[in-house]
Amino acid sequence: MLPHRVAVIGASGYGGLQTVRLIQVHPQLRVTFLGGHSSVGSRWRKLAPFLETGPDLHVAPPDPDAIAAAADLVVLSLPNGRASALAPVLLERGLRVVDLSADYRFADLEDWRQVYGHQVTVERSDADLCGEAVYGLPEFNRQAIATARLVACPGCFPTTSLLALLPLLQGGLILPEGIVIDAKTGTSGGGREARQHLLLAEAGEAVAPYGVEGHRHTREMEIQAATLGRSGPLRLQFTPHLLPMVRGLLATVYGQLRVPDCPTAQLASHFRDTYRDHPCVDVLPVGVYPSTKWVRQTNRALLSVATNPHTGQVIVMAALDNLLKGQAGQAVQCLNLMLGLPEATGLPLEPFYP
Repeated sequence: MLPHRVAVIGASGYGGLQTVRLIQVHPQLRVTFLGGHSSVGSRWRKLAPFLETGPDLHVAPPDPDAIAAAADLVVLSLPNGRASALAPVLLERGLRVVDLSADYRFADLEDWRQVYGHQVTVERSDADLCGEAVYGLPEFNRQAIATARLVACPGCFPTTSLLALLPLLQGGLILPEGIVIDAKTGTSGGGREARQHLLLAEAGEAVAPYGVEGHRHTREMEIQAATLGRSGPLRLQFTPHLLPMVRGLLATVYGQLRVPDCPTAQLASHFRDTYRDHPCVDVLPVGVYPSTKWVRQTNRALLSVATNPHTGQVIVMAALDNLLKGQAGQAVQCLNLMLGLPEATGLPLEPFYP
């Protein structure tokens, strides 16, 4: 059987580079079109000379007709606001689209405008596609992803946080009030563009919180926690921190148990049952806590559950690679489901340690 043809738009960014790398070693996918803006005309070998395997292609302008002639599926790895200009015309041409930006993560376009409207100056009239798009968290939306035309992959922070939080909400194990998410990420999460706070002299030997009073991912996580977690409306306190490492993300979620003395072993068993049939998520034994190094360069998420009898709280820790399970790897995981393939096909699950 011939490999499925995939176009990657935004090929020179971290997300695009990772996506191309994964697809090129995938047994049933091949990159047949590279699209971009600032890198137009560049050959892949110039963009990624450090990779032995890669498509013998030049980066081309993202012309919808050219993409449709070369590919059947498209991964959009573009800045927020740009995907919404391209996805509608690609769908009209019969392609299936996986978007790595935030453009289609909100079913209601007004929610997107409230969160991103002050950052992105773009006019949008695709409210119907926002309502159609499927939230690309495979562990909780597998069936919907399989038949979707348009999949909106969550970013690394929502993926990590929701994997830790949703089993608690679905099981009715915590109260909806007072949920706190404390997350720490590497600098690659900020993308490849030059930014002052990501310079080595700024980020090195430092830990810095940001977005404390309302990070843009908070609203997305609140909506998806209520929807996929089957809980009522809730409010989250989410505080991200930047760490002096390149890749990796660790989120610690705190919630108030409905039954304060609920045994840790019972909670861990609930998490194992939740993820039993999901090959990209593992629950660690009680008392073993995840490290970002354990998931580095894999599409695997590691979770651990603990309780504090003194406060009646549950603490769930989740670690993943922000560029793989938090971005490009999750896109390929969604492509696998859309094509009826085992969802871990072509995805690395074992780290190179240390």
